[in-house]
Amino acid sequence: MRIVDLSMPVRDHFRWKPEITVKGNKSAGDQFRVTRLGTTCHGFSHVDAQAHFIADGPTIEATPLDQVVGAARVFDLSAIGPDTEITPEILAAADPGGKQGDIILLATRWDTRRDHETRAFWTEAPWLNRAAAEWLWTLRPRALAVDFPQDYPIRLLLDGIEVPDAEHVTHDVLLRNGVTLIEYVVNTAALTQSRVFLSAAPLKIENADGAPARIYAIEGLPL
Repeated sequence: MRIVDLSMPVRDHFRWKPEITVKGNKSAGDQFRVTRLGTTCHGFSHVDAQAHFIADGPTIEATPLDQVVGAARVFDLSAIGPDTEITPEILAAADPGGKQGDIILLATRWDTRRDHETRAFWTEAPWLNRAAAEWLWTLRPRALAVDFPQDYPIRLLLDGIEVPDAEHVTHDVLLRNGVTLIEYVVNTAALTQSRVFLSAAPLKIENADGAPARIYAIEGLPL
């Protein structure tokens, strides 16, 4: 059995500025060291609830854990280059096969080519077109995990440019239909198997539209 950490560290980032403060110093004789964190629920590696995109949709504490924990099939998309539109044909060629209800992990290994703490990671990434999102929906996955900014408009948000909902294709096609989105996974280059056990359990934050998660894969389990 092998555990692979797929989570971004939470620290100062050009997109997000978490407020991390520490109170107490054990070396100085304080009884406890206590860290306080203030950050967005949609930064770093995280899980989207339907409420993020759908009016009156379920919030994150209503997301069943079996949506985001379980068998996953890994699509090896490492040959995809920068600024590449991912089509159904590309996905079909990378599909290792599996079962209906699998979590799908799209592994481009993008963080090995662009540092996720730089603008280039977000503006030069590949992305899924609408037909690709619709093809993924035909597989009826429980969740989709991605290691790149999967909707083209994500790069536009860096400059405050908003586009219609329909252009956020994985949100509009998959999240709208109950497929949970697990966003901004990293370190997929460390995976060696096409079928893994994936855990992306979000923090149980009441009435939130998403939450950070410690995401990891376990290789070598019977699935």
